[in-house]
Amino acid sequence: MAKRYEIDMINGPLFGKIVLYTIPLIAAGILQLLFNTADMVVVGRYAGSNALGAVGATASLINLLINVFMGLSVGANVAIAHYYGAGRFEELSRSLHTAISLSILCGFILLIIGQLFSEPMLILMGTPKDILPLSVSYMKIYFCGMPVMLLYNFGAAVLRAVGDTKRPLYYLSLAGVINVILNLIFVIGFGMGVRGVAWATNISQAVSAILIIRCLIKNEGPCRLTLSKLCLDKKETIRIAKVGLPAGFQGAIFSISNVLIQSSVNSFGAIAVAGNTATCNLEGFVYNSMNSFHQTAISFTGQNMGAKNMKRVQRVLSICLLCVTVTGLGMGLIGFAFGSELLGIYSTDPAVVAFGLRRMAIIFPTYFLCGVMDVMVGSLRGMGFSIMPMTVSLLGACVFRIIWIMTVFSINHTPEFLYVSYPISWFITATVHLICIFTIARRKYAHA
Repeated sequence: MAKRYEIDMINGPLFGKIVLYTIPLIAAGILQLLFNTADMVVVGRYAGSNALGAVGATASLINLLINVFMGLSVGANVAIAHYYGAGRFEELSRSLHTAISLSILCGFILLIIGQLFSEPMLILMGTPKDILPLSVSYMKIYFCGMPVMLLYNFGAAVLRAVGDTKRPLYYLSLAGVINVILNLIFVIGFGMGVRGVAWATNISQAVSAILIIRCLIKNEGPCRLTLSKLCLDKKETIRIAKVGLPAGFQGAIFSISNVLIQSSVNSFGAIAVAGNTATCNLEGFVYNSMNSFHQTAISFTGQNMGAKNMKRVQRVLSICLLCVTVTGLGMGLIGFAFGSELLGIYSTDPAVVAFGLRRMAIIFPTYFLCGVMDVMVGSLRGMGFSIMPMTVSLLGACVFRIIWIMTVFSINHTPEFLYVSYPISWFITATVHLICIFTIARRKYAHA
């Protein structure tokens, strides 16, 4: 039963398999963003611009807090892909049960962090006072769903590692429909505002988590979950953490720079926050599509590293770079061409749309650079290297953007000078990652 959902990554032609594997990931990412867009549209149109800004003001902070723990799911993906490619199924099972146990533990840690530190962190970010209470309320409720959110994401990472991207898409689709229905009921019907959106998200994520755990329990292959075997195996925890923690810290590093940029956006007022929020949500459609090739690079590279086939690893990287460039450039230019119409979906306030267009003009045409950077990171992670891309990202993204905000932006205090730091940092970081990959490839071939 499980085999018909899996893709053989270590034998046969690659291009068609990479496309077949990635399409459900893109569809899942777009669906997830459509459901998030429904959140934004419902809030923006039925609860007002302040409510929209309140939700948007939490996004970068939420990502900062969850990225470290979500990175562990990348470590689980790499470990399981290596074991699967090498045919080491007993170790794969231990890694699977450790990963699911980690997801539960980390989920509850995040729940506690969210309840204790939401308000002081939002205040520290300079969240406008007129939206602060709504932002705090949304964030505290949202973090109640962390255990089920991590459970779904770790379970999906396990399935992706063995070539199954279809079933996570099915589960996400059902959960998303539930999310939209609950949004309408809670926000429009009950007038719950941002609280309704947060609870709708949590309930729908619980549904997806239940479905994916049920799938793993009923799995007839090596990725079969037995609840009585759940534990934190020391060796597998270290293996997962070795790749996962640097990956998580890398995500957190990007989030830190985004928190700084969000704080800078906050200085332009609530209208700017709302416009920035709407544009960021639109960017998510492009980003998630490009990031699907990052996930593909991790899984295909991981399995072929397990099978010790370096030529195939190099081919995976080339195909993923081509695909992500075409996808990012195409979607970015189309999105920019219809910017006013797309932003008008989120808000009918001309000032909100006008500010959103200022960000869009800089980010959308250059966004493919972010995809290129992420694919190279995925290749490095799939090879088992995680500290290297984390370090490069620390310097190329976080440090560079901090310096930019403290120097160029402080002198030229405009949104344009703030946003241009993104494409510059993507280009610098991608270039250094490419040098790292070539260096590693030469060493691997030398020992092949």
